[in-house]
Amino acid sequence: MNMALTRDFRETVQARVKRDAAFRKGLLSEAIESLLSGEVTLGKELLRDYINATVGFPKLAAHTKIHVKTLHQMFGPNGNPTASNLFEVVAYLQNAEGVRFEVRSTRAALRTKKLPSSVGTKRAASTATLSR
Repeated sequence: MNMALTRDFRETVQARVKRDAAFRKGLLSEAIESLLSGEVTLGKELLRDYINATVGFPKLAAHTKIHVKTLHQMFGPNGNPTASNLFEVVAYLQNAEGVRFEVRSTRAALRTKKLPSSVGTKRAASTATLSR
């Protein structure tokens, strides 16, 4: 029963990606933001869903010169892509989508635990923003 739900969900996402450009761009943005915030598993899953619904792994392999099996492994549950391969894929996906993401620093929430005055209490966090 769970497999059917997962399959239906993926089919629903793929259908929406094909008909809704804002949703498609949002999915790509969310994937990159997840990676930047350390949620690597979620980021890889979202990228895999995005790739399946848009360019597909064979076309991505042809453009990045990364073997299709390697790409599938990179974005699989146990995948551990190199930074070089991951950024090459992201660069291609941005180009194919016609968007460019930028990383900007923002202030994160302050810690509730008091730190010594010599230690800074403000932390910077990164977010990806969409530029057109």
